[in-house]
Amino acid sequence: MGSRLVEDSPVRRSRRDRRGRGLRGPGALGHVGFGRPPRPRTSGESFDRLVLDVVTDIDARWSDRLGLVEYVVEDIPQLPDDWDPGSVPLSSLVRGTGTTPSRLVIFRRPLEHRAADRTDLEAMVLTVVVEQVAELLGIEPSDVDPRYPED
Repeated sequence: MGSRLVEDSPVRRSRRDRRGRGLRGPGALGHVGFGRPPRPRTSGESFDRLVLDVVTDIDARWSDRLGLVEYVVEDIPQLPDDWDPGSVPLSSLVRGTGTTPSRLVIFRRPLEHRAADRTDLEAMVLTVVVEQVAELLGIEPSDVDPRYPED
């Protein structure tokens, strides 16, 4: 005879498909409308989100003294031919003049290359941004953000 489904028994649905892959597609990544932000798709998007979190916090604290600042993430710095091959910049700061805003550029690949893990990368991004903002304001980095490492 065949198998019988009892109506009172709960039906368990597996969160994986028959090949064991699990949920896939846009629904598995999250959706802003359902209260879950979508996951970054690339390491570049993840890095941009990390920089945005750090910059938003610092800019909110110092916006009255900073003035207009553009925060930019670039993959790698464009180095001149006569650059010392033993060093690579992690960021660049160009002071604004008149109506031209100051420009703080953070280079993604050199920072990712030096970081051992995600926590290390977060600390390095915070350090680089705080040091550049401190240079722009003419104050000590530890005054810009209390999370700045003292050593």
